[in-house]
Amino acid sequence: MKKWSKAASGIVMVSSAVVLGACGNTSGSADEPIIVAGKPWTEQYILPHILELYIEGNSEYEVELEEGLGEVAILTPSIENGDIDMYVEYSGTGLEAVLNEKADQGESSESILERVREGYEERYEVAWLEPLGFENSYTMAYAADSGITATTYTELAGVSNELVFGAPHSFYEREGDGYDALVEAYGYEFTSAESFDASIMYDAVRTGQVDVIPAFTTDGRIERFNLVTTEDDLGFFPKYDAVPIVRMDILEDYPELEEVMNGLAGQISDEEMQEMNARVDIDGDDYRTVAQEFLQSKGLIEE
Repeated sequence: MKKWSKAASGIVMVSSAVVLGACGNTSGSADEPIIVAGKPWTEQYILPHILELYIEGNSEYEVELEEGLGEVAILTPSIENGDIDMYVEYSGTGLEAVLNEKADQGESSESILERVREGYEERYEVAWLEPLGFENSYTMAYAADSGITATTYTELAGVSNELVFGAPHSFYEREGDGYDALVEAYGYEFTSAESFDASIMYDAVRTGQVDVIPAFTTDGRIERFNLVTTEDDLGFFPKYDAVPIVRMDILEDYPELEEVMNGLAGQISDEEMQEMNARVDIDGDDYRTVAQEFLQSKGLIEE
């Protein structure tokens, strides 16, 4: 049974009527900056800076950022229409939330990536480049001192009628891999479902405002807030490998871009992304500083 209330502390509503008309590089000229965008949460603020600094440090191209532009419902039409040129998407999100295709249980990263490459090229004329190296999936998480003892999603279902669920607003809107599909797959009967900004839901579960959240596996607050994670034992969620996606027109107009970008392939591990996120969310470091120091530490840009 779903009761969905909007918590006053932090829900972010993004209008689909955002107009970006003058932002995208629609001139077909490599003299124009490449417009790199992202979603409105920590990891997706860091990644555009990584792309910007890496591209500008390894080519003559210039980059312009559209930080925190919106979730997938905003970014997909924006890149299709040429209002933006590039952002980092997650393969499972592209497959299920955008292409509306269902991943098979246990389907490999390679298979999902092949499917989204074909689908995006045909439908949006957008290319998926090489994966960055980390996967940001979901894990149902709860506070270690909550009294919950579940180790799997199925075990959580057995006590779900005693639990309050909390998630970002976008999770309730997702089709295929969002709240409604998750509840149906596992038979959850949460007492209520609260909506929070993605960054606030971790404090909400830590302080007992809610009992369980769909935490991002690369979020540094899982470890630092002493949250317990559980196993998706039915394989509900697909693989969510982080991959830069870019308009195919841009790859033609900027002939060195694909080769440059593929230099980032496999360079960011789950642990490295989690630590970068923690530096921002917990230590209060700046997105750009975290991105720059990471790239410098790996020798990917000059100090």
